[in-house]
Parts: sequence; structure tokens; C-alpha cells
Amino acid sequence: MQEHVCLIGFDEPEITVLKQRISGRVTAHPSLPGYRGEDGQLYVDNEQGGWQSRVDRVIFHGIFEEDQELFVALALWGGPCFPNPLGMLACRDKQACLVRALSQTRYPGRGRGYVPAGSVVNLQTEQVAKWGNWHCGENKARIQGEWRAEFSSTLEPFYPGDAVRVVLLGGEVLQIRLAGDNWLKSIHDPTADFMEVDVELADDTRALARYFDLPVIANDYIVGDDGQKYLLEVNHIPNVTRFPLIWERYAALVTDWCQT
Repeated sequence: MQEHVCLIGFDEPEITVLKQRISGRVTAHPSLPGYRGEDGQLYVDNEQGGWQSRVDRVIFHGIFEEDQELFVALALWGGPCFPNPLGMLACRDKQACLVRALSQTRYPGRGRGYVPAGSVVNLQTEQVAKWGNWHCGENKARIQGEWRAEFSSTLEPFYPGDAVRVVLLGGEVLQIRLAGDNWLKSIHDPTADFMEVDVELADDTRALARYFDLPVIANDYIVGDDGQKYLLEVNHIPNVTRFPLIWERYAALVTDWCQT
């Protein structure tokens, strides 16, 4: 009997690619579908909504406001899910994820802080405040002197240097030099590109992937002007479509996973 594989969070043309490569019945939902788990089974809406059918595997990709509830359902279901829902739960809150990651990385840096919403700080050195669960160049600010936190925020020193992303895809590691016209660097800048992999950062990324039990992970680091390295954040659902090479490796990884 053919398996029913449910894709969640993908857009076209990626949906078409995966449907062509994965054998069996494949249902795709660009956003969160209706779902329920009962008696050890997982049921998900069909592609038009409405009636639900049992699924055998789930491949999840994306960030959604209510996705933590889905991760709980997937974990309690206990069926094959890519990536591991326990790892996604551990990383979904970015502030809590950062605390966990800093306890494991070789490159935590020093001078981190936290300010609750409404607090006022007076900073003697330049720092970066970050808040919320969606960064992508937003929800962060370079600050110094007196600053009032509108939202509960983490603080980290502003590290001058090169911003890089280290991406783990199964057993493979790729590294990207992030770019941008200002201090906010991103993979989406047209000049962002692959670079030689830093062996130490690759090892650190592998260690964090093992800690969170995630087969795909992307860590953002600063390689400082002084040669020191600093972990900035862990991306548990990293963008896999910005670069064709990463998409091809990711598609092959999940296709192979469906055959295990």
C-alpha cells in the first residue's frame, strides 16, 4: 500500500518538484492545514479543505504563528516527521532557542543580556537588541545609551566583522557569506554567495544539530575583525530556496528520507 506523504509550508514550484520525486500519494499545504491526532493516527485536510484523511509521513517547512500546536500534535502522534517535531519545539521560541544554543556552542561570546518589555537601559557600549520570533532583518536594532524596550528583548554586543551562515543538510555543510548595504546582513542580498567552509564553524553547527536532533539547520555567526567567532542565532527552518544548490540538496535529502 502506498504511503500518504503530507507536505506543509512549501510553495510552488517546490511543491511540484517534490510531488514528482516522492512516490505514493502526496498532499501539499502551503499554510497550516486542519489536522487532528487520535488513536495513534494523524489526519490532515485534503488540499481543498474539508474532509480529512490519514497521513503516514509529514515534511514540514516554514514558520507560522500557530505552528507550535502542530509540533505538539506531531510529537504525540510519533510518526515519521521531517524534521523532528521535538527539535522544532525546542527552537521555535527564538529567545529560548538562543539560550539553549549558547549553552552548547563553542562561540557564545560575552556580555549578553535581556530586558523585559517596558524596561529602560543605559548602555555604555553599542549593542544589538532583538525581539520576537521573526528576524529576517526585522525586529532588531543597534542601540547605545538610554533605550526603552517596547518588547522583551535579548541584548548582544555589536560585533564588527563578517556575517556568515553555515548550513547543514544531512551530512553536508555549506557556508554563505551574508551581505547587505548596511549592518543588517542577509542571504537575500543579491551579492550573498557561497564561500569556503570554516571547519570550526562546521563542527559547531554539527554539534548544535545533534543537540537539537535536527537534520537541517543553519547557524548565523560573526567572524570578528579580531578573528574571534560568535554565534548569533540558530535557524531551525532555514530558507532552502534562495540558492538552487541548497534547494537541490534539500530536495534530494527529503526524497531519500521518504524511502527509508
